[in-house]
Amino acid sequence: MADDRPTVSAMWRNVLGLLGVDPSRWQAADPLVRRATRTAILLGIGFVLIAAFGSFSWTVFPVAAVVFALIVPPYDRLPFGRFVLPAAVLAIALAYPFYGGSLFGWPIFGPFPAMNTMVVMMVFVMMALGLNVVVGYAGLLDLGYVAFYAMGAYAVGWFASDHFAQRNLRFGATGVNPNIAGIHLSIWLILAIAGILTAIVGVLIGLPTLRLRGDYLAIVTLGFGEIMPQIARNGNDLFATGFNLTGGTQGITPVDPPGFGSWINRNVGLPDNYLSASTHTIGFLTNTVNVYYWTGLLLVLFTVFCSVRLRDSRLGRAWVAIREDEIAAAAMGVPLMRTKTWAYATGAFFGGIAGAFFASYKSAVFPDDFSFNISVFILCMVIMGGMGNVWGVILGACFLAYLDREGFANIGAWVNSHLGLNLDVPKYEFGVFGIILLVVMLFRPEGLIPSERRRAEFQVGVSDQPLYDVKD
Repeated sequence: MADDRPTVSAMWRNVLGLLGVDPSRWQAADPLVRRATRTAILLGIGFVLIAAFGSFSWTVFPVAAVVFALIVPPYDRLPFGRFVLPAAVLAIALAYPFYGGSLFGWPIFGPFPAMNTMVVMMVFVMMALGLNVVVGYAGLLDLGYVAFYAMGAYAVGWFASDHFAQRNLRFGATGVNPNIAGIHLSIWLILAIAGILTAIVGVLIGLPTLRLRGDYLAIVTLGFGEIMPQIARNGNDLFATGFNLTGGTQGITPVDPPGFGSWINRNVGLPDNYLSASTHTIGFLTNTVNVYYWTGLLLVLFTVFCSVRLRDSRLGRAWVAIREDEIAAAAMGVPLMRTKTWAYATGAFFGGIAGAFFASYKSAVFPDDFSFNISVFILCMVIMGGMGNVWGVILGACFLAYLDREGFANIGAWVNSHLGLNLDVPKYEFGVFGIILLVVMLFRPEGLIPSERRRAEFQVGVSDQPLYDVKD
């Protein structure tokens, strides 16, 4: 059935009525004027809220100008207008390290995210986009996605550290003492190895489980998600054989830093290794956290590109067909097992890359980083942002990752200083996450930025409308 909730347009008409503006005259106005008016009113409300409850500074005005310039002009009328907004957002993201620390403070949320938080946000965006392939595109509920994340991280521990000290293999590693034994490969090569390795694991997990559907599939993936942390925690004596695979509770540390080597450093100016920039490194690349952020952003761009291309491909259409009606898809010739396995392998690939990059950033791999809560956390990002929509998933991942790393502490500080309380808000983190999900499910069940198909399902309805009413 169609959704009877009031739409944004209906609420806006109610606001116009309260302001004494005739809705019919408003609808007759030029669309550009209407969009500009709405944007200006919302920005004005933002100015008032920031001045009253936030930290007001002159940076409010250039930020407002940028927002106005991105929203109001009809870029879709230009020959390449569909690339304007993505290019502008990318430019803003690339330049964030130069201006992020000097921006105004939001009401309740406080200052903009620090660079360490931004790096972690990039990691979670990659994982959420990978899970979106499984859940959002193919409609397969996966509660064990943390297994792929852990596999990618441990790939870095195995191939970029002294964990296997009985071996002595080096290829492209940077910033490593030549006297240290072990396997030391280039981090860039390990990112590819981690993705391929986790894709293989995804296939191995998917083959015996993807014959199941619905709740049964969720329970089996939950089992795999619980198995992997146990292996990581007890892998220092794997199956009582004495073989140390994971380092046990101590983990694997330290892990080799990323870098581009001395030749590229001298001739191009990219860092020799991220932890110690040489004199040949370009000035703005000497900040380690910033370089990790830009690297994570490039990996996110790669993930977005692959996600969009896969969504619009023949395989992506097959995933959507399975998600909508598995029986009908099989009747139309879609090979169910092969198509589902490709979804698992693709999602695992991006999860492995994210885990490998995060392990490189932390310079260590610990089993406590791969609890079941991570799987649920990433699934919440996909659901809240909008399953099947790349941009919605990015928004959901950034917002929840920010709250987890920095937002709750800022909210607690704001509440205690403005309301005179003494609350430890991060202590109630999971309760707040539950409230957020509850509110989203009640008022925006399709997600913050849903795909067109899911928006139609929730707002228009998918039930058959009778041609006539049957009378007794």
